[in-house]
Amino acid sequence: MKRAIISVSDKTGVVEFAKGLVSKGYEIISTGGTAALLSKEGISTLEAEQVTGFPECLDGRVKTLHPLIHGGILAVRDNPLHMEILQKLGIGTIDLICVNLYPFKNTVAKENHTLEEAIENIDIGGPSLIRAGSKNYKYVTVVTDANDYNMVLDNMDNNGNLSTDIRFKLAAKAFQHTGAYDAYISQYLAKAAGLEKFPQQLTLTFEKKQTLRYGENSHQEAAYYTELYEDKACITTAEFLHGKELSYNNINDADGAIAIVKEFHEPCCVAVKHANPCAVAIGKDSAEAYARAFAADPVSIFGGILAFNSIVTKECAEDINKTFIEIVIAPGYTADALELLKTKKNLRILLMPQVAAQAASGVEYKRIEGGLLVQDKDDILLSECKFVTKERPSDEDMADLEFAMKVCKHVKSNAIVLAKDGCAVGIGGGSTNRIWAAQAAIERAGDRAKGSVMASDAFFPFDDVVQECAKAGVIAIIQPGGSMNDELSIKACNANGIPMIFTGIRHFKH
Repeated sequence: MKRAIISVSDKTGVVEFAKGLVSKGYEIISTGGTAALLSKEGISTLEAEQVTGFPECLDGRVKTLHPLIHGGILAVRDNPLHMEILQKLGIGTIDLICVNLYPFKNTVAKENHTLEEAIENIDIGGPSLIRAGSKNYKYVTVVTDANDYNMVLDNMDNNGNLSTDIRFKLAAKAFQHTGAYDAYISQYLAKAAGLEKFPQQLTLTFEKKQTLRYGENSHQEAAYYTELYEDKACITTAEFLHGKELSYNNINDADGAIAIVKEFHEPCCVAVKHANPCAVAIGKDSAEAYARAFAADPVSIFGGILAFNSIVTKECAEDINKTFIEIVIAPGYTADALELLKTKKNLRILLMPQVAAQAASGVEYKRIEGGLLVQDKDDILLSECKFVTKERPSDEDMADLEFAMKVCKHVKSNAIVLAKDGCAVGIGGGSTNRIWAAQAAIERAGDRAKGSVMASDAFFPFDDVVQECAKAGVIAIIQPGGSMNDELSIKACNANGIPMIFTGIRHFKH
């Protein structure tokens, strides 16, 4: 008779699976709550201690860690010596392992959990069973996912056998399961213990949220994964209220829009297109912020993504519905606004109540061929405000300079942003030199460049940007400083009566 060990934390579908195994001639060995459930459902079940002759102990910490269990799993069936030893020691073979692990991830996701609770939800016996069975996949089937129960039963012959190919695939999946489990634990404990930010060995795990229709382009396959310790205000935690599912590019652009809107305390609207902000504005409410952002770039905003940090009102929704928008993200919607927005069949509407002005924190990752780049998030706006010219900006201009730099920080380098009265009137990004970025921002601003302020994500290597600003009527400049030719730019500003501030902080974004 074949034997199966069933010991699961998530008991979804396990009763039906056990009944299916019994019908294929399996004897069931189980533990604790799983054994109680199966017995209650009329499934004949051996407790693990009936097999080992040793009781569960240490509050259930030791159940299946025993040679009479692991010997039966690990024996190579066509090795005569192994089988002779099993017979000599009275060890029966075990042919199937159905195990999923203590809910460590769910435990540590609880807001008020304790370290002790987390530690108690580190499974020991379960991973040992899974690893042993997976190592011996030629003879043992390992099932760790309830979604595989029907597939396993459907592919078994009348004697309860599966093909080696299926067992191998299940074993590979099982090692993914234990690998992710260990990674969750290592990430959690490393954070709790205050270990170094950049360890010698970096282990990450992510869980698939959805398979995407395609990636950046239609010929690229793609999927969307989430991590355990995500920021509460992020695309991953946003609630989907309406519209078709998000695409790869939607998710990427939405992530960028959320990062920008979190820079602001005032009601703000951010429009993003192809991972770059095309319009950003603040106002007394969402309607005014959107109207000002739309006016800044009514062309690029078409097909863009909007993020708000204040309640979307009916007035705002009416304006949004006048053009094609892919996604709206906000901390709330009035009932009539939501009703209006839902009349747009293809508009995705997301709710993100936690969004609020907050500095970026943690680290970010960038995949490169053959490796991974890891760095702190860009969580500092200004290191200092050093006034380097004869003229100093007014308080109003200073507010616009800070606004412009908040936007510039999120524009692909080289980046230049012109702003006026809390609105980005011209954005130039992704240029291979700074003067082209400045010219692009000025061109997009048009007549609004006159009287605006300018922010640059990095220093000026020459005075050409200042000269362009002077011709366009820019009235103040903020930039990191630090060029060998800073004096040239300072001299040009003084000659044109333009105040300039050095911040000491560069904001490259590649």
